[in-house]
Amino acid sequence: MKKIIANFKMNQTQSETKRYLMSFASRFKQNDKVEVTLCLPFTNLAIADLLLQNTQIKLGAQNISEFDSGSYTGEVSGSMLKEAGVEMVIIGHSERRQKFKESNKLINRKIKAALKNGLGVILCVGESLAEKNTLKTLESLRFQIEEALKGLYENELEKIIIAYEPIWAIGTGKNATAREVEYAVKVIRKVIEDDFSAKAGKDINIIYGGSLNVRNISTIMRVKGIDGALVGGASLDENVFLNMIGLI
Repeated sequence: MKKIIANFKMNQTQSETKRYLMSFASRFKQNDKVEVTLCLPFTNLAIADLLLQNTQIKLGAQNISEFDSGSYTGEVSGSMLKEAGVEMVIIGHSERRQKFKESNKLINRKIKAALKNGLGVILCVGESLAEKNTLKTLESLRFQIEEALKGLYENELEKIIIAYEPIWAIGTGKNATAREVEYAVKVIRKVIEDDFSAKAGKDINIIYGGSLNVRNISTIMRVKGIDGALVGGASLDENVFLNMIGLI
């Protein structure tokens, strides 16, 4: 079953999300080919949890605090997300790494906080254009993954999805070729195999994200070893997103 995850980023108010979900949920046909998760802004989680009751659409968040509680103004903890109906959370997105200076060490702590609260993790990794052009994709991915998963046990990988999102393809309209995606998938599985076990490398869920649309999603989803997609801007249009799901 392909895991299709929408990242709404900082888009839609509560009223806009209500309209979107009422239509999307009524038109979405659950099948054994896809599992859909919508990762929404914090302010929209409560209304989404209500509207997604009695559907098989999962609810996700886009960030999490490394802390459980306390004097951390503006932060949202894992227990808060869990009680809001969230099942998984995006951690380590390149926009968080670049614009908010999140380090691999912080990402590691956030992953542990999510797992502690029973939340699934969507760990984003990807190389920059400079790293791609200097043939450092393998080195970059290995470093990000090993730092993010440091101190975790193999059984905890069952709650983790690794999203390969080449930084140079996010929101740029540029898309990695099937060959480039297949190479990255092999690298990621080899890192997991080296650090955990051959079984872990084989079993880890890997999805692709980066300027996905109705024109390219079918090709990318056919890449060997790809288990799904992380869809950004295209998911904001319910008609486009439903069409993309239907193409898988």
